[in-house]
Amino acid sequence: MEINISRVISDDDIEQFRRRLLQYEMFTLKILYEYFWNDLTHIVEILDSQNFLSELNSRNVPMERDYLLLEKELGSSAFSEILIRDIMDMGRDAVLALWESLFVLQNNCQNPNLIGVIAEFTERGDTLVAQINLDADGHQLYQLSDTHNTHKKHLLEMTQNLEEHSAPGLAKQTRICSISTCYLDLIVVSTEQFRNRTQHEIIETGGRHEHYLSKAQSTLERISPNRLFRWCHRSRCTPHVVMVSGVPGVGKTTLMQKFVYDWVTKKHYQRFSFIFLFKFRDLNRYDTISLEDMILDQYPYLQTHLQNILKDPEKLLFIFDGLDESVHDINFRSQTVYSNTKQQDRLGVIVVSLVRQRLLNGSSILLTSRPTKLASVDIGVFQRVSEIMGFFPKEREAYFEQFFKDKELSSRVLQYVRQNDTLYTFCYIPSYCWIICTVLSMSFTTQMKDAQQNAPKTVTQLFVSYVANILANHSADTEHPEEIMISIGNMAQHGVMNHILSFDTRDFETFKVDITSKLISSFLIESHMRTFSFLHLTIQEFFSALLHFLNFSDAEMKLALNRVKSFGDGRGEMFIRFLCGLSDGTTRSLLRSFLGSTTSASEYVIRWIKQEIETKWTLETDPSEKMNLITYLFESRNKHLVCSTIGSHGQLDFSEFHLTPVDCTVLAFILQSCKETEYLNLDRCFIQSEGLERITGILHTVQKLRLSNNDLKDSDMRSFYRILAPGACRVQKLSLRNNSFTSESCSSLASILLENQSVTDLDLSRNNLAGPYFSDLITILSRPSCTISHLSLQQIKLTDEYAPLLTSLDKNPQSHTSRSEP
Repeated sequence: MEINISRVISDDDIEQFRRRLLQYEMFTLKILYEYFWNDLTHIVEILDSQNFLSELNSRNVPMERDYLLLEKELGSSAFSEILIRDIMDMGRDAVLALWESLFVLQNNCQNPNLIGVIAEFTERGDTLVAQINLDADGHQLYQLSDTHNTHKKHLLEMTQNLEEHSAPGLAKQTRICSISTCYLDLIVVSTEQFRNRTQHEIIETGGRHEHYLSKAQSTLERISPNRLFRWCHRSRCTPHVVMVSGVPGVGKTTLMQKFVYDWVTKKHYQRFSFIFLFKFRDLNRYDTISLEDMILDQYPYLQTHLQNILKDPEKLLFIFDGLDESVHDINFRSQTVYSNTKQQDRLGVIVVSLVRQRLLNGSSILLTSRPTKLASVDIGVFQRVSEIMGFFPKEREAYFEQFFKDKELSSRVLQYVRQNDTLYTFCYIPSYCWIICTVLSMSFTTQMKDAQQNAPKTVTQLFVSYVANILANHSADTEHPEEIMISIGNMAQHGVMNHILSFDTRDFETFKVDITSKLISSFLIESHMRTFSFLHLTIQEFFSALLHFLNFSDAEMKLALNRVKSFGDGRGEMFIRFLCGLSDGTTRSLLRSFLGSTTSASEYVIRWIKQEIETKWTLETDPSEKMNLITYLFESRNKHLVCSTIGSHGQLDFSEFHLTPVDCTVLAFILQSCKETEYLNLDRCFIQSEGLERITGILHTVQKLRLSNNDLKDSDMRSFYRILAPGACRVQKLSLRNNSFTSESCSSLASILLENQSVTDLDLSRNNLAGPYFSDLITILSRPSCTISHLSLQQIKLTDEYAPLLTSLDKNPQSHTSRSEP
């Protein structure tokens, strides 16, 4: 959720805040300073450094270093750490000046972390120290002390290690590492972006994730695990019920494990004397149960003291992981009251009663869920809703280094992934990072030259490589691997079609899955409750698509496609993309020895793609639907199909649709396959530099090109050197209207137009072109050799002094029909 604060900080507000500050002794200020340390360093990192330092200087804080130079040399992160530490060392007056400066800067910076910290400091300052001490030291437990220690010891054993599967073919299938050393921070933000999703959640979040790279620093509230139950300025309370959402594989379960581990090791929230961690996939085996039995079933050593533990609900935290995996009816609007902890009732009723504080009023509840589930539930019961965004670039780099244990190798692999845009985009998901690293470890650690040349470039190719590596290493030990793959595929498809993510022995019997096969352990993981799930949801979706190439049936393929297209939340999109990707013979080649003849399945999918485009691609088609359709083509790698479908239209219009960099990669493939496109409209597509660079290499083939209202800047002008380079350029009409080009661009554009002979219509209106280099552009446009016959220069911030310069355009025999009024 983005926050917009309209109130202006007045002089009276500042004076009132100053008086409050002066009440605190240095001892108290130091406690608060340490409590807010991570928040302060993050806020200083995102503030305008010049403004912040000016505010400090105006309050007589001695600047003993050249902090701007320090920031330039070390980066904003190191600069903020050093500055915050220095201010603390300067003493009480400097600390007070820091707080006052941050309070004032709310007028210029609407960052929710800044607003939240100031609000918490202001609203809870008088009681905050007591809360900080309680979170550090905990309650006096007296007769429950031994039980408390036993419980922590048990949870420590549960949470202290992370298991990571090894690359296929290695003797040891899992690698154990300490969570304290292996865990990488995940970016968690306060948001409600999960609502009203129309695409597969991983695809949509991946696209938004790149957009958030620029926004997360300024408009999204970042929430570290030790902030989840801190005072929330949005709900204006200390939350008791918190929701953490995130796409499959992004790290929800691992975050909960780290949260509990940090509690056990006294890093945060000692206000909770007991934490109870449950997974919905394990709770699915219950129909009716009492709360006490549910606790004792997982924590039997609490039998003797459980009733005493439950007497103080405010000391308890219940964690329920994976709401989306629950088979129970969990309706947060329900008014059903369950208040007796010994009474048997439906599990869904117990969970809802805890969340709505009808049961154990005062206890705290932390839930996790996939975003698609939350789109259909009442979130009004949660005082804080957050979403895990996964890895940003710094964390991705750290993950690759941790995986390969070789900085040079990890750097080469990461560079390859960065050049393959779809793979890099999905690296925000830790599970995808593992799959990508696992597959590429086979290519980059071998001496074979063609291994890296054949490294995957699409998501389908990635999962084909993953499965092929496993089959290559285990099929010799497995009789009839094709039959096992078909049985896994049938079970996977059943889960995709019915929104089932965990399976038990009954499912293995139903779908004839051989649980003893070594192949199974390469794709499925077992929980301690004897339920199984695929290593990642996308592996399940891949197998559900692969099934139709292992065991093709015209009727079954048709039924499956009709079914997933009916899903309103887009959760069938990855299944369809995998079908399209597998229709490509080159992509399937690694699995050829296991698939047998796949011609019929491939032909069916190609016909289906063609029919989808022919029936759904019109001038009125929603751009998001168009993007889905061309993504099918992108995965299929079928350039002939692109030519015969999209190419026949000659026009592409994505105006007012937010094109992510990955969308631009897909679009580049389509344009390259079409060879020549008559008209491409990318107005108001929010294309940033990265997205523009991904399509620059092919835009020269477009005859009429619109890039208006995209906030393109002077630095983006270098892309137009490639687009408008003489020779192959076909661009005749070009609209760059209403961007952020300045006079700095004029010289570069003049150099481009000096050689270009194709552009006849150019719209530069609503750019701030006034300045010293504007004359360079006009000089070129005034030449008789200039091919431009229609030039638009409306509202480009010119003054009367430019009138003589514009008259030179009239000397050109070409007709410039629309000029700026000086």
